Amino acid sequence: MTPAGCDPLHGLDRRLTPYSGSVALVALKGKVAAISFTEGRPARVAVPVVDLCDAPAGARDRQLVFGAGVTVIDERAGWAFVQAAADHYCGWVPLTALGQGGDVTHVVCAPATHIYREASIKRGEVMALPIGAGLGAIREEGGFVVTAEGFVPRQHLRAVTAPEADPVAVAERLLGAPYLWGGNGYDGIDCSGLVQLSYGLCGIACPADSDQQWHGFGQVLPEEVPVIRGDLFFWKGHVAMAVDDTCLIHANGHHMAVRYEPIRDTMERIAASGEGIYLGRKRRL
Repeated sequence: MTPAGCDPLHGLDRRLTPYSGSVALVALKGKVAAISFTEGRPARVAVPVVDLCDAPAGARDRQLVFGAGVTVIDERAGWAFVQAAADHYCGWVPLTALGQGGDVTHVVCAPATHIYREASIKRGEVMALPIGAGLGAIREEGGFVVTAEGFVPRQHLRAVTAPEADPVAVAERLLGAPYLWGGNGYDGIDCSGLVQLSYGLCGIACPADSDQQWHGFGQVLPEEVPVIRGDLFFWKGHVAMAVDDTCLIHANGHHMAVRYEPIRDTMERIAASGEGIYLGRKRRL
């Protein structure tokens, strides 16, 4: 139990601090009062999607998808405390969700795909994977990319060395996907998850939560600067992407889905609801 008034993280952001409350990465020596420190061990997510929780069996903060690299820092009662390689987000996942895996060479660029047992769509599938999942290619065979897990349609994959050019085009593939707070996959995604995924497939590092994105992106644009495709509109607790100078795309709880919505309507609706003040518009240069 933490004594009243004591901050074990010394003001550090829990989401980005590789410290389980007992064990921390060695880089935090002198910064947190951990019982022990570790270099951690590498692992990869070995299930389609897993919740990244704030405690063992706790509430979901975010999600990680198949192939995501992590550093395992602590283990407790079947759970692992990890830090994600892509955005440094920390949390707990079931140990059973992790494996070793190899290098990721390709990423799923379709809304979802299947891994098949053989180079045939008629011979049964091994698992379904969401957009953003990472795989290691061994070779190509009959229109499929062969991986350690099975055969994936070549059309559904993109080499990590050939990122996409338009984050908005990525987001548009998820139109209609259900809203899920903290979600990062096609079966459920939230506003910041959609932005992170869209930029990630374009090879652009992006934080996971909307407040981190607000602080991590560029300067606030003056109102007189014309809106262009890809501009990000921020409210306290929400983010949306401009499709053009009149329309946004965002995952939102009002529609409970990824939807297009006119910029003016969105502004008026959120202001009327009192759900979050408008912070401004930013552009990822």
